[in-house]
Amino acid sequence: MTPEQEFHAKHTRLTGVLEEVGADAVVLDTEGAISWLLAGARVHISLAGAPILRAVVHRDGVSVGVFTNELARIRDEELAPLAALLDAGTVSLHELPWHADVDDVVGWLPQAAGWTLVREAGAAQQLRAVRASLLDVEVERYRALCRSSAKALTDVLSEVTPETTERQLAAALAPRIIAAGADPVVLLVNGESRAAHRHPLPTDAPLGRRAMAVVCARRQGLIANVTRWVGFGGAVTGEDDLDARILGVEADVFAALRPGARLESVLETLQESYVRHGFPADEWTKHHQGGAAGYQGRDPRVAPGVPDLIRENQPFAWNPTGWSAELGLGAKVEDTVVLRAAGGGSAGHDSGLWIDVLSVDERWPTVEVAGLARPAVLRR
Repeated sequence: MTPEQEFHAKHTRLTGVLEEVGADAVVLDTEGAISWLLAGARVHISLAGAPILRAVVHRDGVSVGVFTNELARIRDEELAPLAALLDAGTVSLHELPWHADVDDVVGWLPQAAGWTLVREAGAAQQLRAVRASLLDVEVERYRALCRSSAKALTDVLSEVTPETTERQLAAALAPRIIAAGADPVVLLVNGESRAAHRHPLPTDAPLGRRAMAVVCARRQGLIANVTRWVGFGGAVTGEDDLDARILGVEADVFAALRPGARLESVLETLQESYVRHGFPADEWTKHHQGGAAGYQGRDPRVAPGVPDLIRENQPFAWNPTGWSAELGLGAKVEDTVVLRAAGGGSAGHDSGLWIDVLSVDERWPTVEVAGLARPAVLRR
C-alpha cells in the first residue's frame, strides 16, 4: 500500500464520521490523530507541546494550517510521501504567521465560515473507532518500532549491574531509542529500593537485586509500550510465583479480547483475574491497567464506563501489575500486541483470533503462558 492509498483509506473512514455526526468538517488537533491521517508525519516540536499544525478534514480532502516557520519543513520532509496529493490539492497547506492562532480555523480557512465544524473532542469516540483497526502497512510499521524498543531494553539490561543507578539505566536507553529514529516519550525505572512505585520516574538510587525498566517510544506517530525486568542472582522464595501470577492475569486479558465486545468488559475480566491468581480484590485499583494502543499511549485507556468496542487488527498494551507486601516486590508485564484474525501467527487465543506480539527480541528469555511466549525476568 502506498502512502497515497493509506491516506485515501483513512480519509474514507473520516468521511463516514462526518456523516455520523452531521458535520461538514472535523478539526483534528491532537498529535496522534493528525499523524495517523498523514501517514506518520511528525507534527510536533516539543515532546510536551501541542501539534504545530491543525488538519481540517472535509469531504474533498484535508486542509492543513501550519505556521510560516514550519511550513517548508512540513511540506518537504514530513509530507514528502504525500507529495502527489499536495500537487493535486487533495491535501492543501495554509500558511499562518508564527504568532497566529492555529485554532482559529475560519481565520485561515475562510470557506469554513459556512461549514458545520466539529472539533476532535466533539467526536472523540468516533475518531478512536476509525483509527482502532490498523492497516497491514501500519502493523508492520508498528512491529519494526516495537522490535527496536525491545532490542534497546535487551541491550541495556544485559549490561547494567546492581550498582547502576536508575538514571544511568534511563540515560543508556534514551540514545538507543533516538538512534532508531524514535522519540523516548516515557522512560521509567525502579530498582529494589523503589519497588513499591508503579510509575517510577528514575532517580539516583541503585538498581539493587531486581529492577524494572519501561520504554514508550514514538515513531511515525505510533507509540510502542514495553516493560522488562532484570534480576541479579537467584530468585528469592515466592518471587517466581509472583511473576507467574501476573502473567496469568495477562493471559486472562488476552483471552477476553473479542471484536465487538466493549473494552470495558476487559476491566471486569481483570478484576476477577487478580483474585483468581491470588491478588487482593482491589489490586486493579492500584494502577491503570492499560488498554488500546496505537497513535496515543492508550487509545483509550480502559476504565469504568469506557464505551469503545474492540476491533480486529486493533493494537493493545495491557499492563497488569501486582505487589507483594510480604516479599517487598512488585510485578508487571507489558508488551504491545495486535488482535489478529485467523491466518497464522502466535497462539494464545481461540475462535480464529490470535495475539500478535509486536515488541519481541528473540534474545530475551521467555516462558510459555497459554501457548504464548511471554517475557521472563532476565537473570544475571
